[in-house]
Amino acid sequence: MRPPPAAGTRRVWCLVLLALARDVAITLCRVDADTQTGLYKGQGLEQVPRSLPGSLRGLDLSYNKLREITAGDFAGMTHLRRLDLSYNNISHMAPGAFLSNLLLEHLNLFNNSLHHIPAPVLQPLANLHWLDMSNNLYRSAALDGAFGRLRRLQELSLGGPLLRDISRGDFAVLKDTVLHKFAIKSASSLRRYEAGAFSWLNTTELWCDMALDESAAALPVMLRDLRDKPLDYLRFRNLFEFTYYTGEADPFAGLAELRITKLVFYRGKFNENLLRLALLNVQRSRVRDLVLVAIDFARSPRWNSSSTGAAAPQLDHLLLQDISNPDVLRFDWTFTWLSGVSALSIINVNFNYVPCDAWGEMRNMELLDISGNRLEDGYIYNQRCHYRGIMPKLETFILATNQLLSLAVVAALTQTWPRLTRLDASHNSLGSLKETCQWSPTLRWLSLHHNRATVGTFGCLPTTLEYLDLSYSQLDRLDMDYFLRTPRLRELRLSGNKIKFIPSEWRCPRLGVLAIDGNSFGVISRGSFVNMPQLISLAAGNNPYHCTCDLYLFLEETRRRGRPTLADWPHNWTCYHPEPLLDTAVAAYAPHLLECDVTALVAVAMASTAVAVVACAVLCWKLDAGWYLRATYRFVRAKYSGRGVGARRECSYHAFISYSRADAGWVRQELLQRLESTTPPYRLCIHERDFTPGRWIIDNIVENIERSAKVIFVLSRSFVDSEWCNYELYFAHQRAVGLGSEDVILVVKEPIDAQGLPRRFARLRKMLGTKTYLEWPHELGRRHFFWLQLRSLLGSPGGLVPAASEEETAVDATT
Repeated sequence: MRPPPAAGTRRVWCLVLLALARDVAITLCRVDADTQTGLYKGQGLEQVPRSLPGSLRGLDLSYNKLREITAGDFAGMTHLRRLDLSYNNISHMAPGAFLSNLLLEHLNLFNNSLHHIPAPVLQPLANLHWLDMSNNLYRSAALDGAFGRLRRLQELSLGGPLLRDISRGDFAVLKDTVLHKFAIKSASSLRRYEAGAFSWLNTTELWCDMALDESAAALPVMLRDLRDKPLDYLRFRNLFEFTYYTGEADPFAGLAELRITKLVFYRGKFNENLLRLALLNVQRSRVRDLVLVAIDFARSPRWNSSSTGAAAPQLDHLLLQDISNPDVLRFDWTFTWLSGVSALSIINVNFNYVPCDAWGEMRNMELLDISGNRLEDGYIYNQRCHYRGIMPKLETFILATNQLLSLAVVAALTQTWPRLTRLDASHNSLGSLKETCQWSPTLRWLSLHHNRATVGTFGCLPTTLEYLDLSYSQLDRLDMDYFLRTPRLRELRLSGNKIKFIPSEWRCPRLGVLAIDGNSFGVISRGSFVNMPQLISLAAGNNPYHCTCDLYLFLEETRRRGRPTLADWPHNWTCYHPEPLLDTAVAAYAPHLLECDVTALVAVAMASTAVAVVACAVLCWKLDAGWYLRATYRFVRAKYSGRGVGARRECSYHAFISYSRADAGWVRQELLQRLESTTPPYRLCIHERDFTPGRWIIDNIVENIERSAKVIFVLSRSFVDSEWCNYELYFAHQRAVGLGSEDVILVVKEPIDAQGLPRRFARLRKMLGTKTYLEWPHELGRRHFFWLQLRSLLGSPGGLVPAASEEETAVDATT
């Protein structure tokens, strides 16, 4: 997934037709829509494009091949406020070039070929705030009256490689202009500085890019001209560019009379004598911030007795940076010049050893920065040195980008520093050793990013921290016990490691800021940070996320609660699993509601169950399922409770007759009389005669149906109204499932409407529709045929083998 464009950088592309002699060229340009700036940088243009949009507020034409600016180049661009013409070859500018650009505030003409300061061109620009005309080819820095009318000017840069003389009146027109910054550049060696030239300046910053190899005496004159000025910042570049100063006079004389609080020396050659002179003058001055950057330091070949004295200036900050010779730290063979410094920065000075006596001279320091050097464990901490009682005021210690391996060494070095609260040891090789450490109890802030941490590193970390940074340290696992032992921890940064999972038992009660982006875990859930109740900011992008319900529910809860704030959302939050969602933005992952919402899923399941239950209840009611359940229960109970051990099923009756009480007379007078009077007679079972007294009626029904070869149902309207008849019909149907439906004989005594039968007679309705039944004829002539049919269905009356108990029951019943 492509990274999103930086905020506020919307660009519009346009084509501009350029008339170049007889040819027409097409130049591709961009317009930054937020700042309304035309971007033509580095396109090899030899003249200003025509037909530029009049609405532009900014225009960048730097790094091209422009040679001149004509009167019509910027005509019509009345809204133009910033114009960059630097790094071209402009040698001529028409006087009316900026007549239409009265709102112009920022003009950059740096590094061109102007042979004269273009004062007539600048005259209309009364609104100009920033002007850089330096590094051009004019030989005089004299400013005419046009500059006196630029009352809003705040920053002005002049000069170039051909400027060798600065005259007294060159800057006189600026006497009433209050500047924030004035910069002057001269040739490689300034030939003449006339006294009073800087006395006209009214600026708070002065940048002097001028070499005084041939005119060192001019420096005290310049300093005298700056007395009683509101100057606060003074910067020299290449003060001595080619030779080391060997003169007897003090070139910095007069520095103590200035109001400056910050003095910067950038590049240039410094020997011991020159540096001592500078420090002695700084010691007497108001300077509280001294900067030495990229100077070429060397030992002086001989001692200058006129410059003897203790050089120990009281400084708020001393910066030594990008100095190839580390002897600058001990230029006078002692470190006494560091004793009055509150904040010392020694950055990229190439030193690799700290002598024992150096620590004692840094007793007043509150901040020590020795980053970017070649310090190793055995050279920064020497067991022969006495570290107890030194550095009593030090609060911040920075030793980043060195060659340190042992955390125990760093801990031993800082253990007795009573006020140390911040330690930066990033960009080393710390953490890979198995060791124990004892730290200063006051340490609260520790940065160890870009080291080599392991899970064992946590055993050597201080437990008093409020801030810990272990980012980009190849860490693959966390020690949960460490966070339990560090109750004050409020901010933890673990970005860019190889952590493979977030433990659910991670407890850190006061943690408010957590950065775990750029690791290797793919799963976080609502329970991942539940034991961090004060977590308000979380950065967790750029991980191979499994886009599942756990992640989705975590994000939903985070949005609902409003905390923690996802600091890097939604950039770099990308799905890695499952495969169909590979490279999909996590913000676009939206599963179905029921897929992840357990509450909704349970609600739908309960609702569906309730609907199913209601539907089943209604269906059971319509189909009289309750009755069938009761009947089944009774049938099963009767069938299985009545079984004797080793009993076998034998037919004792030719037929079991099921009828209603209202039809009992017809059964006895017609049915029994006809069938039991045959030779041999049919043996029939009726409940009034053949049921065993005292037994449960259901047992009697089930047992006698089981011992009957056929079941005859005498159907009438009274039969339909009888519950016991329905039981007998149900039990007979259950038996017919296993023995065949031909065992059931239907005798319709009187007409009934099959469709009008109750729901519980569904089987009877089905049997009447699918099974041939006998209908009792009311005509006497047809009854003979009825009996023939019935006997045919019953079969031969012989073949029964009744048990003895059945014979006794039959005899008792007939008597």
